[in-house]
Amino acid sequence: MRAEIERLVEEIKQSVGLLRRHLDVDQSTVRLAELNKLAEDPDLWNDPQKAQKLMQERTSLEDSLTGIGKVERELTDNIEMIELGEAEGDEGIVKEAEDALKALKKEVARRELEALLSGEADRFDTYLEVHAGAGGTESQDWASMLLRMYVRWAEKHGFKIEYLEESEGEEAGIKSATIQISGHNAYGWLKTEAGVHRLVRISPFDSNARRHTSFSSVQIFPVIDNSIKIDIAESDVRVDTMRSGGAGGQHVNKTESAVRLTHIPTGVAVVCQAGRSQHKNRAQAWDMLRARLYEIELKKREEQAAADQAAKTEIGWGHQIRSYVLQPYQMVKDLRTGVQTSDTAGVLDGDLDEFMAATLAQRAFGGGPGAIEDVD
Repeated sequence: MRAEIERLVEEIKQSVGLLRRHLDVDQSTVRLAELNKLAEDPDLWNDPQKAQKLMQERTSLEDSLTGIGKVERELTDNIEMIELGEAEGDEGIVKEAEDALKALKKEVARRELEALLSGEADRFDTYLEVHAGAGGTESQDWASMLLRMYVRWAEKHGFKIEYLEESEGEEAGIKSATIQISGHNAYGWLKTEAGVHRLVRISPFDSNARRHTSFSSVQIFPVIDNSIKIDIAESDVRVDTMRSGGAGGQHVNKTESAVRLTHIPTGVAVVCQAGRSQHKNRAQAWDMLRARLYEIELKKREEQAAADQAAKTEIGWGHQIRSYVLQPYQMVKDLRTGVQTSDTAGVLDGDLDEFMAATLAQRAFGGGPGAIEDVD
């Protein structure tokens, strides 16, 4: 077997070994058998909260164990194909199997990253908020571009998207928007995107075609289930209702009443206007508020101060986590990890996995570059 293929095979084997150790395959197999037995108990759903938690654990373990087994089988099959091709002098078979190994390496790398998503809330669905910074139409247009970017990312991963609130800008774009993204580990992946995002481009709204710099912020917080208890005193919450017509956004209901809840002790406010009744909007808003307060508590317990601070600071210079430069050259650069690409169109169309993966790895293993120079 030629040297480059041997290196590829060895890299995949090492990654599989890391996955097996991280998962503790023997112990996980025993636990999955226990969960399968519990799932057959007709009395399990007498306690829906407990049943839901057990089923989520079962699904996660089953996916992880099945994934490792699939990778190991494909690795063995492709090694045998390469040996057969070399023995028969068939370069076509060798090339096909080598390409399959390269794809398998990417699959293993993705599973390695998913193994990092072991935080308390990583498995949950997520709310994603986009807020335009100062700068009027420029920042509002940038906020709408960011929202589209995350919607496209979610669609590419087969996630479900629901628009909960959208406030249109006066001339273009949006002032703010809130969506719910539902899918496996949605919060775990998207939590890396919280912070200020900077755009540099020739403004389409400037008749003199000058370069403009715009800022918008992204906030991420998990959709919590019934296993997470967050007690909120109703006396601590101010409830405001409003019509959701007018500049309510193209994706949300514009005729029924919207609800805003403000948690007075923390100043956290949420808005929901997606439902067709005030009752539904109120219930959704309470879920969102509990999620926001849970996220605050999570941040207190997690050692992610630097990344979290970026999501809370002023939306402007010195606080951005990533810069997107469209003129005079093409570049997207993450200022936490140093990852950069000239494929700006791809990034704005939702190709964000490379940035998310680097940030996840940095949080899990530390290290990374020192001071990173921003792009101009």
